[in-house]
Amino acid sequence: MKVRPRTVAWVVLAFVVAGFLAVGATRDTGPRTTDDRVEAISKRIACAVCDGESVWESRSTSSVSLSRAIRSDVEAGLLSDDEIIERITSAREGKELLVPTATGIEALAWALPATAFVVAVVGLTVAFRRWQANARRLGRATDDDYALVAEAMSHDEQ
Repeated sequence: MKVRPRTVAWVVLAFVVAGFLAVGATRDTGPRTTDDRVEAISKRIACAVCDGESVWESRSTSSVSLSRAIRSDVEAGLLSDDEIIERITSAREGKELLVPTATGIEALAWALPATAFVVAVVGLTVAFRRWQANARRLGRATDDDYALVAEAMSHDEQ
């Protein structure tokens, strides 16, 4: 089997992109301040009374009190960001989360459509290349081919 340089380039590109995604997803930005943590948590939780706003954006009384509760939890230093979010979502029946967590069913809800799209694009690319290869293998239509088609069409008309 002959490996084309173009195929090798695509495989290398795929590995480079996957590497960048892995590094970007797992990169630690270092220690964060209390304000950074409060902002990050507040941006992931939906306002209970506003439509489409996070607690961070909203100025409703419920969002302000929730933001204060988040700040006190962060300042206490006893819970991680995910634990604070889990506590809030469990108290509110899990309906307040704007950004799903990266585990379990919620991770599948984000990953499956992207994976299906990539598989579909790759499948269509493979199918189109096969169709092109089969068309090239058959070659161009000859005069005999056109004569056969004309004869078949004349029989259909009768």
